[in-house]
Amino acid sequence: MSATEDLADVERVLGGDISAFEGIVHRWQGPLVNMAYRFCNDRGRAEEMAQEAFLRVYRSLAGWRRDAAFSTWLFAVAANLYRSELKHIPAGNVALDDVAELMDKHSHAREFEEHQRDRMVRKAVMALPPKYRDAMVLYYFHEMNVPAASNSLGVPEGTVKARLFRGREILRNKLSQLLEGPRPKEA
Repeated sequence: MSATEDLADVERVLGGDISAFEGIVHRWQGPLVNMAYRFCNDRGRAEEMAQEAFLRVYRSLAGWRRDAAFSTWLFAVAANLYRSELKHIPAGNVALDDVAELMDKHSHAREFEEHQRDRMVRKAVMALPPKYRDAMVLYYFHEMNVPAASNSLGVPEGTVKARLFRGREILRNKLSQLLEGPRPKEA
């Protein structure tokens, strides 16, 4: 994904060639849908949220100040939209204290157990308070670095670092006994 291609497409769109926006969508559709999925855990909803993010980006393209990479600005717009959308989704998250039920302790298949553990951790992250959850999702699930997450969230880098630290502490306290609990006996 080239910053040069992004800049060229933005210039063409701002110059009146709206078909150039297709290049932006083509390059960033997958990452934006994946990011949305990390926020809502629903593929259909994630696609709708990404589509809305592209619409917002298109409408505010002239407002991109170019003090950061286009991708950073794009993800900031998307993250703000996704966080807003989550407020309208009925809470279906599992309480951190109830996360243990997500793990099938009777399974002997290691792959299944790892899948369940990953799922449990993701559910636990999604149950964090929003300020910690958002930082964790961008940093770990979407693999943004601290400066990019800072730009996306609109907070200082130190705040992102503090939220990541606190989010990890909350998860460590809630998940340590579950992840290190008794294992099923092998047959």
